[in-house]
Amino acid sequence: MEDTPAQLVSNAMIEKRYALITGASSGLGAEFAQQLAALGHPLILVARREEKLAALASTLHEQYGVAVEVIAADLSQPNTPQKVATLCSASGWQVEWLINNAGVAGPDLLKDRDWSQQHTFYQLMMLSVAEMCHLFIPSMVERGQGRVINIASVAARVPRSGGCNYGPAKAYVVALSEELHLSVAGQGVNVTALCPGFTHTEFHETAGLMDMKNNMAKWLWYEAKVVVCDGINGVEDGKSVVVSGRLYRWLDPIFQSVWTRRFLRIKARPD
Repeated sequence: MEDTPAQLVSNAMIEKRYALITGASSGLGAEFAQQLAALGHPLILVARREEKLAALASTLHEQYGVAVEVIAADLSQPNTPQKVATLCSASGWQVEWLINNAGVAGPDLLKDRDWSQQHTFYQLMMLSVAEMCHLFIPSMVERGQGRVINIASVAARVPRSGGCNYGPAKAYVVALSEELHLSVAGQGVNVTALCPGFTHTEFHETAGLMDMKNNMAKWLWYEAKVVVCDGINGVEDGKSVVVSGRLYRWLDPIFQSVWTRRFLRIKARPD
């Protein structure tokens, strides 16, 4: 039975409702692209590495038959979120899923003395996430349908001595996501902070942390596909915070408890 004209128009509108994924060229971003394409969502992939994006887009289109658009852009630059939103609007790409995944390990707040590096880190890890939500969530609310996953981290759940940047930045993402969810969940839009623990991606290699990874117990690590599946299921279930992985879900209440949290606050030792 052939579709009626009204059904054809409806189908065409559905096909234009994209999943936009930042940091999509590798790691969790590429895995989100894989799983959302498998669910039939057309994609907008955003990252700096255009060649890797193009190769991934070609593979996903061939494998799943979905439309895949590519935007080569650097979200550590202040004008990038607006440029992405403007291009989506001009192209008629309605964003129904927003995955804010772009991120880096970042500089040490006290040891790295070039403040411009710190500012660039904050732009990427916090300001771009907030601006992407600012730009895309209102139209989701207007349509009464939307899903937003902001990638945070288990590092956001408990303070620790160290670089003083990554954990606090991810804690902001968790707080932002929780308040956004409370604000828009009643209007058909779910917002989730996804908090992975240690995950097998390129992240640690890029950050120069492979020695640390190689010296850690293998049972602490989860595959990217597990993390992404947890995130997709969690946002569909309307959870404002999802801690990924059975081990980390078991540990998280210990991290959050007023009775045990103080024992986890280990001060740095003098060099």
